[in-house]
This record gives sequence, C-alpha cells and structure tokens, in this order.
Amino acid sequence: MSASLSKTTLLMWLTLIIALLLSVAPMPEHLEAGRPLWLALVLTFWAMNYPHRVGLLTAWGLGIAQDVLYGTLFGQHALTLMLVVYLILTLQQRLKLFPLWQQSCALLIVYGISQLVLLWLSTLAGMRPELSYYAVPVLVSSVLWPWLFLLLNNVRRLRGVN
Repeated sequence: MSASLSKTTLLMWLTLIIALLLSVAPMPEHLEAGRPLWLALVLTFWAMNYPHRVGLLTAWGLGIAQDVLYGTLFGQHALTLMLVVYLILTLQQRLKLFPLWQQSCALLIVYGISQLVLLWLSTLAGMRPELSYYAVPVLVSSVLWPWLFLLLNNVRRLRGVN
C-alpha cells in the first residue's frame, strides 16, 4: 500500500509541477490570450479522481506559486484555484457520472466563475484588463478537457496508479 501511495503522490505532484510550468511557459504573442488554464485542468483531474488527496490546501499552495511566477497580486490565483477545487469537490460525484463532453460543459461554468473572480480582483487592484484575456482561456480549457483527461488517465493506468 505504501508503494502505491508513493507512486500516486509522485505522479500527482509531477503532473501538477508540469502544469505550473506550462502556465508560465513562453508562447507566441498571438496565442497568449488563448493559453489554457493548465493548473486548473490538472487540479480538476486529480480532485475528481483522488478527492482525499487534492484539496483546498493543495490548490492554495499551487495558487501562491502561480502568483509568484506571474508576479500578480498575492493570493489572487490562490483564491481562484481554491474556488475551482471547492466546486469540483462539491460536484465530484456527479461529474464522474457525466460523459466527457458534459464534463466539459460543466467545467466551462466552473472555470468561467473562477475567471470572473480573477477579473473582479484585477479590477479591484486598479488594472483594466480585456475581457477576452479572461474568457478565451475558459473556452480553450473546456475544449481541451476531454483530451487532457484521457491523457492523464492513460498515464495513471500505465504507471500502475489505482
């Protein structure tokens, strides 16, 4: 049981760190507005499959790391990632019953709410961001969800993680 626990934990943290790095990796300027919410997507996968391991504290810590990497208002991404994980944990039993396309529709709403909170916090901080900067990643992330889910699920199975 201990070996299985360590394999699961190692795979989970490896994918979360990769998602954190992908969220700040350089992209061409014309594609920057459509950057997927990598960290939210991977947190969603692990929160849906291992709700006893991924919780609000994990989301908060990764959100603080994302705030530091982005150089944004401290706690801004931490709050929105905690909101995503809270909503996923609340809806977890129902989401697992949905087919992937319905999960994508539900995640469109969850990620949309988190991006609205992020937009609101940016506005309170005195910035005037474009709405498309917050709306397009939600659409891209919800379209990307089925493929990311299948990829992470296959990696999990190939590594022998239950």
